[in-house]
Amino acid sequence: MQFSSALLENAVNEFSRLPGIGKKTALRLVLHLLKQDPKEVERFSEVIAKMRQEIKFCQRCHNVSDGDICSVCANSMRRQELICVVESIRDVIAIESTQQFSGTYHVLGGVISPLDGIGPDQLTIAALLQRIEKEKTEELIFALSPTIQGDTTIYYIQKKLTGKQVRITTIARGIAFGGELEYADELTLGRSLQNRMPVEKYMNH
Repeated sequence: MQFSSALLENAVNEFSRLPGIGKKTALRLVLHLLKQDPKEVERFSEVIAKMRQEIKFCQRCHNVSDGDICSVCANSMRRQELICVVESIRDVIAIESTQQFSGTYHVLGGVISPLDGIGPDQLTIAALLQRIEKEKTEELIFALSPTIQGDTTIYYIQKKLTGKQVRITTIARGIAFGGELEYADELTLGRSLQNRMPVEKYMNH
């Protein structure tokens, strides 16, 4: 692309660094902003900067939060003894959209993948184990990708909980989401949560 303005080119280059945004889409977004009132564009940039500077991660479950504890963990109406283990914050958002889950979450930050250099120490597994011990958790629901890495992570955590009085389950299989919960439709994801199964049965499939 040829630009008559370095300022325009710099803006396009920055937008194109975002995932899923190519140069043409970036140009369309930048040109849209150029048509807006300067105050609207300023507000837009301030909101993004404020989000990045002030957003926190829940000290309990590692979900995004405006404070030290997220709104899910702070909600007394949620089943605090029930933990749904997910890979990312996107998965929390996907499950919350189903309105079928009344427990809490624990965001691992990924799954165990030795080939990618990701081991248990790079995830929040230790914090999860401490939380289960401290809070007397009744049930742990795994909502991880149905991949080798996801299954390895489930197996690792399950072994760490041997002898603990906690029910360990996983969401039902059959979700066509290509390894990511965010692509599952809300009805299917909600049903898979309701029809969860013991991990032992899942791992033996």
